[in-house]
Amino acid sequence: MRIIHLLVIGALVFAAAYVYRIKMDSTERTERVLRLRAQIREQRDAIAVLRAEWAKLDSPLRLQGLAERHLALKSLNANQYDSLKNLPDRPPNFARPGEADPIGAMLETIEATADAPTVTGSIPAQAEPQAPAQEEQR
Repeated sequence: MRIIHLLVIGALVFAAAYVYRIKMDSTERTERVLRLRAQIREQRDAIAVLRAEWAKLDSPLRLQGLAERHLALKSLNANQYDSLKNLPDRPPNFARPGEADPIGAMLETIEATADAPTVTGSIPAQAEPQAPAQEEQR
């Protein structure tokens, strides 16, 4: 009977130790989650501060003041714009009407030959395999 009592007491001690270990693991994980949430909150606050600073630095009034102070620019008048008819002519087109685009043709040639193996002076062409010669029977 005493052996059963000792086994039950041992099982209770083991169960208590196991429950304590589970409690400590859950407490540690809870603390880690709280730390991560605090870090996330700090990062969000830092992002909000950076966005506010960016908005301040990017404000049009501030940029206008800086431009007036540091750049020797003149204000733009409405009569400074020109009409479209005074634009320069288009550059000449070297392809004749009805002919294929020469650059496009080069690109198509490159794409077509990209799958084929390229033989250059540094890479010898591979010879086609030949059937082994049959020995003459005596």
